[in-house]
Amino acid sequence: MRRILVTGGAGFIGSNFVRMVLREHPDCLVVNLDLLTYAGNLQNLADCAGLPNHRFVRGDICDCALVERLMNEHDIDAVVNFAAESHVDRSLLDPAAFIRTNVEGALILLKAALKKNVERFVQISTDEVYGSLGPEGRFTEDTPLSPNSPYSAGKAAADMLVRAFGHTWGLRYNITRCSNNYGEYQFPEKMIPLMINNALHDKELPVYGDGLYVRDWLHVHDHCTAIWKVLTEGRPGEVYNIGGGNERTNLEVVGLILDRLGKPRSLIRHVKDRPGHDRRYAIDAGKIMSQLGWRPTVTFEDGIARTIDWYRTNTAWLRNVASGEYQSYYETMYGGR
Repeated sequence: MRRILVTGGAGFIGSNFVRMVLREHPDCLVVNLDLLTYAGNLQNLADCAGLPNHRFVRGDICDCALVERLMNEHDIDAVVNFAAESHVDRSLLDPAAFIRTNVEGALILLKAALKKNVERFVQISTDEVYGSLGPEGRFTEDTPLSPNSPYSAGKAAADMLVRAFGHTWGLRYNITRCSNNYGEYQFPEKMIPLMINNALHDKELPVYGDGLYVRDWLHVHDHCTAIWKVLTEGRPGEVYNIGGGNERTNLEVVGLILDRLGKPRSLIRHVKDRPGHDRRYAIDAGKIMSQLGWRPTVTFEDGIARTIDWYRTNTAWLRNVASGEYQSYYETMYGGR
């Protein structure tokens, strides 16, 4: 049995990965460590309750004693690190929180993994570590790192720590760098669920600047299958880019959401841009395709339709996560723009 420590497994991508593993690989034990901050939510794991191969532990990856205890208690042989502060806008408000979780937390996990001599450590990173692209080209694994926000700087630092542990002490690792994810269970501070939530309530949809910023969109299911491929078949020490091949401007995405929900384009409100906004991201996923045989299976048209329908159906989940702290954050970010 593969015994996997998944950190951040109650968040958006982490919970989708945990559910996929438990569903498709029942011989695996998943030890799920999550601090349950604002973006971590046990409702994301409701269908995992009572499963014999799932252990949920509420805790902090910066708690060295806890991390080492879980490694030994469950005889962990692989670590998949999703745990992170992940929203660029929040990193502009409080960079220190991002350094603590994304860098210090990664260091503690790496030290414990090395001590336990795990078979594989997979660091879940982001295409944002590469910086911004012009109108042409795509990020490859050899693109120099050039992060432009406190969030991406912290993720780049963690990537370098992972590489250093591999080079210096022989830790068997992989780093994955994905494009923008979307899908079910995503916290509504991120663009797609934010726009869906506002449109459902006939609220204005705040679009930064001219709305022509370009992102490559990857459905969370495709991301999770790619991570599993890397975990089980990846060459130790390799970085793998994961992209959906779906470049869209923010305005295009917002327009699709409004059209799907039958809402007018007049709900779009252009707001003051955020500082240092990267113009374009695009991923070259040729390496993972050629080496590991992975391919994205969800087209953007199908994926965005499924995502909108999921949020429209799961209004109770959306209402619960979009209350309290979220409302305060929303007003801070958009109220004065």
